[in-house]
Amino acid sequence: MSAFAPSALRRSLVAAGTAAVLAAALAACGSSDSSMPGMDHGTHPSTASSTGSVPGTDHHSMPGMDHAGMGDGLTDTKDGYTLTSTAAELRAGKDPAYTFRITGPDGKPVTSFAVDQTKRMHFYAIRSDLTGFQHVHPTMTADGTWTADLTALTPGTWRAYASFTPETGSGKGTGFVLSRTVTVPGTAKDTPLPAAAATTETDGYTVNVKGQPMSGMAHPLTVSISKDGTPVTDLQPYLDTYAHLTAFHEGDEAFAHLHPETKVTGADGGPDLDFQAMLAKPGNWRLFLQFQTGGSLHTAALTLNVG
Repeated sequence: MSAFAPSALRRSLVAAGTAAVLAAALAACGSSDSSMPGMDHGTHPSTASSTGSVPGTDHHSMPGMDHAGMGDGLTDTKDGYTLTSTAAELRAGKDPAYTFRITGPDGKPVTSFAVDQTKRMHFYAIRSDLTGFQHVHPTMTADGTWTADLTALTPGTWRAYASFTPETGSGKGTGFVLSRTVTVPGTAKDTPLPAAAATTETDGYTVNVKGQPMSGMAHPLTVSISKDGTPVTDLQPYLDTYAHLTAFHEGDEAFAHLHPETKVTGADGGPDLDFQAMLAKPGNWRLFLQFQTGGSLHTAALTLNVG
C-alpha cells in the first residue's frame, strides 16, 4: 500500500487545487454581478449627517441613494413603518395642505429622518390617470406632523406618496416609499394616457429619452435636453443632481425613482444625463423629469413602454 500512497496524495492535491480555482472563478463572477451599476437596490444605509449635508455628489456611489429598493409604494405600511393621515378628502379648486405622520414599529411618530437628495422628506401626489403630478418637500413640526402644501387638485382619486429614510430605530438607513389615496370630490374626467414616445417638450425645451428598459432589470437610460435645436449645457443642480426622474405605472400607480448617474460639477450640466432604470412591471410608465435652468424649475412628462 505504501507504494501507491504518494500517487494518491498527488491526485488528491491536484483535485483540491482544481476545485479551489473553480471556486475562485465562480466567486469572481458572482462578485462582478453584484457590483454592476444599478444592480444593488437599497442595500446600503444612508450616510447623510444629522446636520443636513449630503456627502459628495456622485449618486452612483452614494449609499442610500438608489431608490429602486424602496418597493413600489403601493402600501401605507412596511416593516412596521406606517403613513398615517386623517385627510380622506381634499377640496378641489384650492391649494390644499395634506398633513400626515410616519409612525414607527413602536407606534410612535418618527421625528428623526436622514437627508436624501438635500431633503428629509419627498412627497408626491398624482391622479389615478397619471395626470397632475406634484413633487413637494413638506415641513415637519416637533411632534412629527408633516404638512405638504399642494397646488389646486382636480376632482378624482389621488395617491399621495411619502419617500423617506429613518435616521434612528430599526429602519435606520432604509429607504421607504409609502402611500395612501385621497379623494377630491366633484365630477371626475379621466385623461387618456399619451402614447409612448421618446420625445416631449416643455417650456420651450425638448427632452429626448434613449433606452428601452425591460421589466425587473436594471437598464441605462440617457436623457438629452435641447432648446431651439441647440443642446442645453446650463442645467443647474436640483436636489443635488442635474435632473430628478420619477415614474408611475399605468393602472396601479406603482412608483419608481430612477437613479441618477451623472455627476454634478457645477451650473453647467447637460445636454446628456444618464440614469439607471429599475422598473419592476411591464406596461406603460409615465415619466416625470424635473430640471432647473436660470433659477426656474421645469417638469417634462412622457410615456415609456416597458417590455
